[in-house]
Amino acid sequence: MELPKRKPTRLKGYDYSTPGAYFITICVKDRKQLLSKIVGDDAYIVPQNNLSEYGMVCDKYINNINIKYENVLVDKYVIMPNHIHLIVFLNGTMRASSPTKNIETIIRSFKTMASKEIGYSIWQRSYHDHIIRDEKDYRKIWEYIDTNVLRWKKDCFYND
Repeated sequence: MELPKRKPTRLKGYDYSTPGAYFITICVKDRKQLLSKIVGDDAYIVPQNNLSEYGMVCDKYINNINIKYENVLVDKYVIMPNHIHLIVFLNGTMRASSPTKNIETIIRSFKTMASKEIGYSIWQRSYHDHIIRDEKDYRKIWEYIDTNVLRWKKDCFYND
């Protein structure tokens, strides 16, 4: 039996170690709601206040990205029940002795470290990325992350 061919998820020919801003979405396998709970219908309840054990592990390793990589800043993120949104900046201020880091390496490292602490991988293969092109795009994505909780039941990742 021939397996279906996967659609490439990265922008062909783009160097993902280029300084700039990236919008990343990482999903839990089978959209299982393992990371947090959203409480209330209209109330803005920040998922970070309702993280599961797995969600707390993810929060720890997201914050560790800012410590581990000198040239990387997680500017904004939200841990939803079955996915994580992040805005990640590569600012190009690496030490000369450090190898160049790219988005793929950073996300792979995050998923690996979280999986090791959890005891197994909870992640869907790959991740979604969007290269943030300008201030308007950045503001739109910031707002999307900030209000994602309010739209949870209408979210494409929502399942009951």
